[in-house]
Amino acid sequence: MFFEKNQQIPQIIQHTECSIFALPPDVKLKLPHAIYLRPSDDKKTPIISVEQIRDFCTLTTNRETRDRFFVITPADAMNEAAQNAFLKTLEEPHPFCHFVLITTQPNLLLPTIQSRSQIFYPHLQDTLEQPPNFKPKTLGLAKKLIAATPAQLVDLANELTKSKTQARESTLEAVSAAIELLYKSYFKTGNQKFLTKLNNFLTLHKNLSQNGHIKLHLVADLL
Repeated sequence: MFFEKNQQIPQIIQHTECSIFALPPDVKLKLPHAIYLRPSDDKKTPIISVEQIRDFCTLTTNRETRDRFFVITPADAMNEAAQNAFLKTLEEPHPFCHFVLITTQPNLLLPTIQSRSQIFYPHLQDTLEQPPNFKPKTLGLAKKLIAATPAQLVDLANELTKSKTQARESTLEAVSAAIELLYKSYFKTGNQKFLTKLNNFLTLHKNLSQNGHIKLHLVADLL
């Protein structure tokens, strides 16, 4: 999804449990009752550790009676262990708690975090013109999935599941790239056909993130 101005962010996140905004980490957000988590200053490499995330997430266990915002910036500074720890909290959200993840590269977050969040991009012409930040092979597969006929989907499903260890990860990456392409295509053209396809890909991403059968959903969800 896209938004026009940063001033819209408070209104957007009040209606979501977790939002990912494709913005630089130093962006200024005017959020009431916000708690921020940033990388530790005492490390050469900016990393948000699993210990930091666990301490941060304990703050969400209070009995809130009004909206409270928990901002992680840059969210891609979380290492894999930290992201998995954050995911546990995200799977059992508390009332009035809203997570806001700021990152210029949403695709660096775990697919399971992406699938449980809404991703927002600034609606700028330059943003719409930029291709998704994925490897060329992944981008190529995404374009094939978007354009595939029902008969071609079976061959693509076989191609994407060749790897026994990386099949789900590579498929989710291709689907994520396709979702971004469809979002941008719709905002550039206003053509409703992109929205129709987008709903199918969002369903596919959700099913794959929940360990659904890869080949089955690649064909059934995109028909």
